[in-house]
Amino acid sequence: MPSGMTGAQLSALYDAGNQWAEDDDFFLAFVSERPNSRVLDLGCGTGRMTLAVAAAGHSVVGIDPNPDSLAAAQRKRGAEAVTWIDGTSAAIPQEATFDVAIMTAHVAQAINDDGGWSRTLADIHRALVPGGMLVFDSRDPAARAWEHWTPAKTRRVHTLPDGSMVEAWIECAAETGGLVALTEHRLCNGSTEETETSVLAFRTEDQLRHDLNSAGFTVNHLYGGWAGEDVGSGQGELIVIAHKPA
Repeated sequence: MPSGMTGAQLSALYDAGNQWAEDDDFFLAFVSERPNSRVLDLGCGTGRMTLAVAAAGHSVVGIDPNPDSLAAAQRKRGAEAVTWIDGTSAAIPQEATFDVAIMTAHVAQAINDDGGWSRTLADIHRALVPGGMLVFDSRDPAARAWEHWTPAKTRRVHTLPDGSMVEAWIECAAETGGLVALTEHRLCNGSTEETETSVLAFRTEDQLRHDLNSAGFTVNHLYGGWAGEDVGSGQGELIVIAHKPA
C-alpha cells in the first residue's frame, strides 16, 4: 500500500534501525587494504558505507534505485565527494572502471530474480579492472534467519529527526524456493498502520559460487562471520570475496 510517510522519513527510519556495526567495519577495512582505490558501492542506500569509504580517501561511485535513499545520502556531510547515480547495475557508466566493488547490508538478496542477479554480476565484472575485487554479504539459508523475523522479536520504536515517533515491526512468510517475503509494518505518530512487502533471495554457498564462476569471477574466500569464521560456524552469513582474473 502507498506509504503515508514521506521519503525523507522512510530514509530516516532506515538509518535509525541500521547503525554502524561490525559488518561495516569489515567492508571499510577490506576496501582500505588498497589505498586510493576506485570503488563502486552498488545498492548504496542512504550512504552510510559510501561516505565512510570516501572519507577514507577513495574515489567512490554510489548507485541505488531508490531516489529517496539517494536524496538522504546527498544531504549528509561529505556527500560532495561521492558520485551518486540513480539506478541499478545497468546504470554503471560505460567508461568507468573500478578497483573494488562492494554490495553491503545484504543488498545482494534484494536482487531476487535469477536473471537480474546474473545481469548484476555481469555488469560488475565488466566495470572492474583485471584483478579487481568484489565483496558482498548474503545470509546463509541454513541459518533460517527468517524464522526470527517475528513481530515479537523485531518491534521497535524510533524517534526521527523531525520529531515523529514510528513503531515498526516485521513478519515473514515461510521460505519457498529460496525466496522469503518480508513485510514491514509501520505506525507513524499513531496513524493508520501501513505495510511494505519485499522479497529476499536466500542463495546457498554452492549457488553463489556457481553464479560467480558463471559471471567470470574467481572466488577467493567465503566466510560465515565477520571475524572470518567458516561457513556454518559463524553468524549465519555468507561473506563473499571474489576477483576478476587478470
